[in-house]
Order: sequence, then C-alpha cells, then structure tokens
Amino acid sequence: MKKELIFMGPPASGKGTQTKKLAAETGFIHVDTGSLLRQAMADGTEAGKIAKDYVEKGALVPVEVVAQIIKDRLSQDDVQKGFILDGFPRSIEQANMLDEMLKEIDEGKEVSTKVVYFDVPIDNLMERIIYRRSCPKCGAIYNLKTMPIKQEGICDACGSELVQRKDDTEEIAKNRFDTYFAQTAPLIDFYEKRGNLVKIDATGTVDEIYKKLKEVIA
Repeated sequence: MKKELIFMGPPASGKGTQTKKLAAETGFIHVDTGSLLRQAMADGTEAGKIAKDYVEKGALVPVEVVAQIIKDRLSQDDVQKGFILDGFPRSIEQANMLDEMLKEIDEGKEVSTKVVYFDVPIDNLMERIIYRRSCPKCGAIYNLKTMPIKQEGICDACGSELVQRKDDTEEIAKNRFDTYFAQTAPLIDFYEKRGNLVKIDATGTVDEIYKKLKEVIA
C-alpha cells in the first residue's frame, strides 16, 4: 500500500527534523515545496520559468504554478512507495487542488493518506526561534537554551561561527505565527472532518517526538 503523509505545523515545530529521520528510515521521499520551486527554476522547466518571472519581479508565484510543480514531482517513479509532503497545502483551495492531482496520480492504487499536525504551544515555539542559532557552513542547528554548545558562538560539528537568522526575532516570529495560525486553522478543521488528521505533541526531545510520530503513522 502506498503511504501518503502530509506534514503540517507552525514555524519551528520541528517537522523538518522529523521528516529527515522518517525519510532515512522508510525510504519515503521528502517532497518539500520550497526546494521543489527553487529546483524547477534552476532546471528551467516550463513551470520553473513561469515561477522565475514572478520571483524576479518580487511577486508571489501563482498557486496553480506551484501545484503543477508539485504534481510533476508526485508523478515520478521514486515516490510511488510513499512520500512526505511538506509546505503544501496551506489553504482549503490548495487542499482541493491536491485532492484532484492525487486522484489522477493514484487511480487504481491502494493508498493510505494521513495528515500529521505537529502541535506545539506558542511559548515553546517562540523559545525555539529566539534562541536558535545555525551554522552557515555545515547547516547544523542549535538552541542556546535547550541544546547548549560546547564553545559559545562556535559550531560543535565544524568549528565555524554560528549565526542568528534575521527573521529569528520575537517581533518577526510573532507575525509569522499570527499569519500561520490564521491560514491554517480552517485547514486543520478541513482534515479533521475527513477523519485523516492526527495531532502529535511535538514537545520533548527529537527522539521522543519521533517515537510519537511513528506510533501515529503505523
């Protein structure tokens, strides 16, 4: 049976970390909307060229173009065992578009679809973002409060100087959360009514959260 997983969660909910662990263990392909969009533009695909025109003008890429890029990826052979979709859908309109594309792709197949929502209290999210530091060289991510580093300001993995992202401030984070919850609340209700939404308590250590994740998708 093909397993289709849609991961949802606010910024800093940890779904990216959990996606990597799950993909490594199961072989499911991580379909990340942002990465797909950048790759399509770099490859110069038809949809990628259209997207690039909008990006270069500083405009939002039309959802139809994003959906086409996602559909092209979900149609490829390596995702027919299963995939983890991250970053799409973000609205009821997009959820309906996803329904249509999967209906076409999965015709005649036995499929299990689950939407996993990473639930984290807002105070925890704020803490994760404000104290987050990352390594620009190797990509390692730390938290000054919950995951202290051996030497202040230096990456444990490669010795490079750590940085704080410009948008990892309390004010910007609050705006991001307000936008996310306003857009996502109807989508959570949409999938709950369908009966295929599961929520996990995404607080605790990475391993603790991963254990909860595996239990709900089993």
